[in-house]
Amino acid sequence: MERVRIAVTGASGLIGGALVRSLAADGHEVVRLVRRAPRSADEVRWDPERGSVDAEGLAGCAAVVNLAGAGIGDRRWTEEYKRRLRDGRVNGTRALAEALAALDDDRRPRVLLNGSAIGYYGDTGDRAVDEDAPAGTGFLPELCVAWESAAAPAREAGVRTVFARTGLVVARQGGAWGRLFPLFRAGLGGRLGDGRQFWSFIALHDEVAALRHLLARADLSGPFNLTAPQPLTNREITAAMGRVLGRPTVFAVPAQVLRAVLGELSSEVLGSQRVLPARLLESGFTFAFPGIEDALRAAAR
Repeated sequence: MERVRIAVTGASGLIGGALVRSLAADGHEVVRLVRRAPRSADEVRWDPERGSVDAEGLAGCAAVVNLAGAGIGDRRWTEEYKRRLRDGRVNGTRALAEALAALDDDRRPRVLLNGSAIGYYGDTGDRAVDEDAPAGTGFLPELCVAWESAAAPAREAGVRTVFARTGLVVARQGGAWGRLFPLFRAGLGGRLGDGRQFWSFIALHDEVAALRHLLARADLSGPFNLTAPQPLTNREITAAMGRVLGRPTVFAVPAQVLRAVLGELSSEVLGSQRVLPARLLESGFTFAFPGIEDALRAAAR
């Protein structure tokens, strides 16, 4: 991929930060979208909840990567927090898409790589699903559908639009695994509920590599599942954590305790998502860490 100018939202997050470092290391010029007054030429002002962005700051970029949004599992799902989860993603995506559509053809970015999540599919139980599966029901599937739909103005203006439906990212620096690693290192790790629910994971390294693959390939558009090829059950992942970290995994958190502590969010922890990266594999992408133990060892370094 030639060295180009790329705008990134969510650049301070787990995935966004890793992507920015990877792009910068290869000589790309990264423009960060920030919610405060810009302090340098590589920053552009925007307000995702209010749906505003400085469109001129995007002019001349080859691509826009939209990874912004409050953490799905950061807090209990109160009505106020669910509104924040939705507004930041939907309003922010719509603002970016409309800004891209309004730019002249010769100054418009060629691609919008928009974040999404495997929450799109809802609880799939033991059934394996790929990108052809319909959206599920519930808060997260409805959020993902609205999130992706908000990018329509960019797609209608001829911008190649890609949706990265990301699974559980294996990394010790943040996300779900950022909370799990300290517990397991302390010998307090164990299965959640009955442990039979499928978790579709991806190593942080592979997440960044997949995003860059989707950016570089001009023939790719639409949804792509960013998950490792073989989802595993929570029980299997718990055992793998114990082996990699050399710690016992005798503790278990009963489903009723999770429901009491997490409320509506517990349905996502206890739900099962067996999601396959069919389109990503068909496009020729190769995973560096396809197995859970490989991904865990990479994260634990």
